[in-house]
Amino acid sequence: MHSEPPVPGSVSVRVEAAASVQGGIAVPGDKSISHRAVLIGAIAEGESVVTGFGRSDDTESTISAVRALGVDVAEDGDTIRIAGAGLRGLRAPAGPIDCGNAGTLARLLPGILAGQRGQQFELTGDESLSSRPMRRIADPLMRMGAGIETAQGGVLPLGIDARTLRPIRYQLPVASAQVKSCVLLAGLYAAEGPTTVIESVRTRDHTERMLRSAGARVRSEPGGVEIWPAARLDPVRLAVPGDFSAAAPFVVAATLLPGSRLRIAGVGVNPTRTGLLDVLERMGARISPFNRSTSGGEPVADLEVEHADLVATEVEPGEVPSLIDELPLFALAASMAHGDSTVRGAEELRRKESDRIETVVTALRRLGARIVATPDGFTVRGVPSRPRGGQMDSAGDHRVAILGAVAGLVSREGVRVGGAEAVSVSFPGFFEQLESISHR
Repeated sequence: MHSEPPVPGSVSVRVEAAASVQGGIAVPGDKSISHRAVLIGAIAEGESVVTGFGRSDDTESTISAVRALGVDVAEDGDTIRIAGAGLRGLRAPAGPIDCGNAGTLARLLPGILAGQRGQQFELTGDESLSSRPMRRIADPLMRMGAGIETAQGGVLPLGIDARTLRPIRYQLPVASAQVKSCVLLAGLYAAEGPTTVIESVRTRDHTERMLRSAGARVRSEPGGVEIWPAARLDPVRLAVPGDFSAAAPFVVAATLLPGSRLRIAGVGVNPTRTGLLDVLERMGARISPFNRSTSGGEPVADLEVEHADLVATEVEPGEVPSLIDELPLFALAASMAHGDSTVRGAEELRRKESDRIETVVTALRRLGARIVATPDGFTVRGVPSRPRGGQMDSAGDHRVAILGAVAGLVSREGVRVGGAEAVSVSFPGFFEQLESISHR
């Protein structure tokens, strides 16, 4: 595996084919939980201590954002200490708050800022983030009484005029944990309660779990979540589990390569995040969780993965939220399974860092996979043999860059991944860790 810059600002990495993957690894702390720990710690009373913090470009943006709001964050390796300012203790900076490429930050932080009554804030982001839809959080926050202004087309920059908020009952128009979390966080500041979010499809519940552990009154039931106004939040005390999305590429590689046996320690196995395990297991994968425990209300387990021959399956719309970030990897697994696989109800992929349906289909077809895009997903004709390999480009999307690397490992000829630097958004050490388990 080696890298070279084919054009200024872009890094190309060639990933050679492997015979198998072997050994034991740990993956970085969960990115979604790390974002939330910083944000909730910032509005708690007292010092929050977070160990196993998942460092990436995105989570660094969240630390920078709360510092801009007057919160002190001390860092020592993967341990961070957040001196909480209290629910209403954030202070507007002189200029805009830069969210970088962090969609979670850009969609959750406004729920908190909308409650900082009497202040005004502006959120900006990089080119990619500035193309992603923000009306989906602007609309419910305006219904709660906040003054919200987006750029033309409902995108960043986002202006927030924090006012007295009122509780609402809000039906999510799309399955989105980010929108749900934004409304729940704003519900902490409502004049009275409860604020209710209705969801027809269950989405990841890290925010509810963490708020509950911080002393907020939160009630979850099938189809919805309620939150009551809070006078204060307790500090966060959390050892962040390993990020399942970071573990997923290794799970898929070990499943697809004959002779593989891999252990991944301390992975978060929150059932709202592990849909890929359910899908792979019904395809015939051999994945065994053991050493189960909990951390900060989050379930954790070690995973043992062995090679298995896979059969095709269908991913239904109701399953999509639990494996939305892993659907590119599912596409690769499906391309090497027996039979035809289909994904439906995943149109949200078109609104990620790239149009992820098109970028995934384009990348895998260049490598020899038989995959066709549909308006809300894709269909894959599985061929139970290694793909040819070749060259593909990430289109600046970290999930696609990781997909290309795993495809290189399981291919016949290896894969050169253009735009490989995109992995730093979520997993800066990914290529090195992939190389450490590769046997040739």
